[in-house]
Amino acid sequence: MDTTGKRRILGALVIAAASAALAGCSATASATGTGSASASGTVEPLTLYAAEGYDSAVAKAFTAKTGIPVKVDDDSTGPLLTKIGAERSNPQWSMLWVDGDQAFASLDKQGLLLPYQSSAPLTAAGTALQPADHAYTPTGTTLMAAVIYNAARTSTVPTQYTDLLTSAYAGKVGMNDPAQSGPTYPFIAGVMNQLGGTSDGIAKGEAYFTALKKNGLKVYPTNGDTLHALETGQIDYGIVQSSAAIGETLKVKATAKFQPKIVYLPKSTLLPSVLGIQKQLDATKQAEAKRFVDYALSPEGQKVMEGADPSGDSLFWPVVKGVSPAGAVPAFPSAYQRLDPVYWGDQESQIVSWFEQNIK
Repeated sequence: MDTTGKRRILGALVIAAASAALAGCSATASATGTGSASASGTVEPLTLYAAEGYDSAVAKAFTAKTGIPVKVDDDSTGPLLTKIGAERSNPQWSMLWVDGDQAFASLDKQGLLLPYQSSAPLTAAGTALQPADHAYTPTGTTLMAAVIYNAARTSTVPTQYTDLLTSAYAGKVGMNDPAQSGPTYPFIAGVMNQLGGTSDGIAKGEAYFTALKKNGLKVYPTNGDTLHALETGQIDYGIVQSSAAIGETLKVKATAKFQPKIVYLPKSTLLPSVLGIQKQLDATKQAEAKRFVDYALSPEGQKVMEGADPSGDSLFWPVVKGVSPAGAVPAFPSAYQRLDPVYWGDQESQIVSWFEQNIK
């Protein structure tokens, strides 16, 4: 997820390059038991490539629960996908756990993911995010985007994205750069999906962002930069990932000059955290990896996810029935959309390049 520091995602252009590099190339297991992952008692270490604030904590808890060692390679999404592409002839990863399902759709098209359906009961949103072939698994979701605004400077609150094109918002709106902020492309694609979609293309979406630029849109590298601009009065409205917006209200004390509040505009785009298993694993590691997926979706695993990064990635909406979000997370918005990861994944490089040339 796109937060300050190493949690920053390098962006869609790196992802597209990694996907291009990749072109060269079930039974449910219980995660609640202890001991080895196979009937023979053999234990083989797993390698988790991950870009989540809670990944190491979950891996540690899983090892304590099952005795299966998990080495975590924690990095931003772009470098991880580049590494997977470079390793296509000799994969070193067992599992991948990052935000957004476009990259997983690409991996699936390359035949690199092991289909697996956990027995964990998913919510309606979780079911919507589950691919038909079960090649990867959603473990939670944030929304892209949240509009965070400074209520100390403005009482005008948008109710739809077209409101941001009016004079009341001129020069007051900021967003992230999709070439640097991984979660921002799904926001752009989400707006384009509503205005044109798979049947009518991206032209109306391009027109919207062109109009937003004419109304004084300001583009910053990542969530942290956009939020800093909001704190310092450079903008009054920031379009950021929901977890970053909620985290801002927790980390920054409200003052007479800065009172951050959040609104979600219809339709917010689901941005799932996604976990996938590498298909070429041997039978023992496949069984172990399935147990890891089950553990991540179990009430115990979800609790670890929610506690490890309390002002960042832990501020997600669960996609498992019976699991409540962290206390600071509000009720899930009723109006949301799920993007077709294959269609919008194929469009990513073109749209990000257009944004860089015409909007940034």
